[in-house]
Amino acid sequence: MYQINFLKIILNLILRSKIHILHSSSAILATMRIKSIFAPMSFEENKVIDESRQGEVYISQKSSPSSGGVGGAGGEPKKLYLESYGCAMNFSDSEIVASIMTDLGFVTTNTTDNADVIFLNTCAIRDNAELRIWARLKDFRGMKRKNPSLIVGVLGCMAERLKSKLLEQEKLVDLVVGPDAYRDLPNLIASVDGGQKAVNVLLSREETYAEISPVRLGSNGISAFVTITRGCDNMCSFCVVPFTRGRERSRDPESIVNEAKQLSENGYKEITLLGQNVDSYLWHPDTNTKKDLAPEVVHGAMNHKLPEAEQNKFVTFADLLEMVAKVNPELRVRFSTSNPRDMTDAVLHIVAKYDNICNYIHLPVQSGSSEMLERMNRGYSRRDYIKRIESVREIIPGCAISTDIITGFCGETDEEHKETLTLMEWAGYEYAYMFKYSERPGTQAARQFKDDVAEEVKAKRLTEIINLQSKLSHQSNLKDLNKTFRVLVDAVSKRSDKHLCGRNDQNKVIVFPCEQYKPGDYVNVLVTDCTPATLIGKVV
Repeated sequence: MYQINFLKIILNLILRSKIHILHSSSAILATMRIKSIFAPMSFEENKVIDESRQGEVYISQKSSPSSGGVGGAGGEPKKLYLESYGCAMNFSDSEIVASIMTDLGFVTTNTTDNADVIFLNTCAIRDNAELRIWARLKDFRGMKRKNPSLIVGVLGCMAERLKSKLLEQEKLVDLVVGPDAYRDLPNLIASVDGGQKAVNVLLSREETYAEISPVRLGSNGISAFVTITRGCDNMCSFCVVPFTRGRERSRDPESIVNEAKQLSENGYKEITLLGQNVDSYLWHPDTNTKKDLAPEVVHGAMNHKLPEAEQNKFVTFADLLEMVAKVNPELRVRFSTSNPRDMTDAVLHIVAKYDNICNYIHLPVQSGSSEMLERMNRGYSRRDYIKRIESVREIIPGCAISTDIITGFCGETDEEHKETLTLMEWAGYEYAYMFKYSERPGTQAARQFKDDVAEEVKAKRLTEIINLQSKLSHQSNLKDLNKTFRVLVDAVSKRSDKHLCGRNDQNKVIVFPCEQYKPGDYVNVLVTDCTPATLIGKVV
C-alpha cells in the first residue's frame, strides 16, 4: 500500500517545478505527510518549506480578552483571518502575530467571508512563493469593493522586500509589516482605521519577541516550535534572509526555558528549537547580538575557551540545549537548522549525553565542491564538512544526518557536480532536500555572478542527485529492518485511518496499525518493511 513509483514522481516534479524535496521528515516540518515524499521546496538556508502547509489558515483556541479590545458589528469581537506561507520560521511568527492580535481583542476565523482583517504572512524566497501571494491579493480586491472597511495586510519577508509595490504601485493592501515590527500592529491598525495606509518594515538589532507567549495555532498539541534566534549574519551569496530578517539576535535563555516548561506542563511531548542557524546562538546579559562583541571573544565563547569567569557570563547553544533537555526527560528535543561552520563538538556531546535530545542533525552542505562553497560564501570547505560529519559519527553513534543540496549554482561545472555526488555517497545521508538554483534579487550572487548553468543541465543534474539520494535513503531504511524504535505518534496516516504514523529518534517516519494507540502516545515499533522514505512496522 505504501510503495511509490519514484521514477514517475521525479519526472513529474522536474516538469512542473524548479525546486524539489526528497523526504518530508525534517525536524523543521510541523506535520508529516507521507504523500509528500517528493514535494517542491525552497533553497533558502534553514528555511525548508513544507508545501502541504502553504496557505494554511490558523484558528486559535485562546479566547480574546473580555475587555479593552476592539469590537465589530453588534459588539462582537472583530475577526482575524491569518494565512501563512513559507518556512517554519514564518509559521512560528504567525503564532506571535495571533498572540498580539488576540490581546488586541480579535478572534480568529477560518473564512474570509466574515473577516474584519485579513493577514497574509509571506515568503520572499522564490518567484513561485511571491506569485502565489499576488494571486491571493487580487482575490481580496473584490472583497474590499464589497466591504471597504475590510483591512488587508501583508506581513513577513515579502512585506519588507516589496513594500512600495504593495502599497503604491498595485494598491492591493492597507498595511505592510516586516518580521521585526509585529509589536506595532495595534498602532498600524489604528492608522488604517483612521483612513491612512500603514507600513513598518524596520529591521531590529534587538527584537526577539521573548516575552510574548505564542498562540499555538492549528497545533496538534504534541509538537511545537520554540524560536531561539532571529535573523542571520552568515551572508551566503544565494540567500535573501539577512536582507528580509536582519542581523542575528539570540533570545534570552530564561524565556526559552520557561516556554519549554509551559509546553511540557500543557501536555506537549516534543519541541523543536528553531532558528536560521541554531549553532550560532550566543547570549550575554549585555547584548543579544554577536556583532556587538569582538570576534575573538565570540569565537572563544562559542567554543567554551574563555577564562571560566568570563565564559560563565555567556550562554552558548550547547548550554541552552542542556538547559532545555533538563526541563523534562520525557520532553523530546529537536533543533533546526545547523550550520557546519558554527557547530561545535560541545553541542554534539550534549546530544549524546541526554536521551531526550533526538539523534538527528540537519546539516546543509549545499555542494560537495570547495570552489562552489567559496562562491556560495559558506565559510567551510569540503574537507571541513567531512571532518564535521566524522565528529558527529564518532560522538553520536547512530545519529541520522540530512542535508540540503543546490545544483546548478552560478558557474557549476560537471566536475563540481560530480564532487557533490561523491560526497553524498561518502556521507550516506538518511534524507536530503535537493533543488535547482534560482536567482533572487538583491543577493550577493545576483549582484556578482551570472546564472549561467542552462535549465536543462540543472534538471539533468538534479535528477542524478534525486536518484542517488533515493538509493541512499532506501539503503539506510533497509538497515532498520527488524529493529525496534520508540516512536512518538504524530497523527493518523493520510493513507489509511487504520494506521498511525510517527517519528523515531532519528526523525524517520514510521507507519503502523492503530490498535488502541492514539496521537501523543509513545510506542515501541518493530520495523518489518520499508520504502525509500518510510519505515513500516508493528507495535511490540
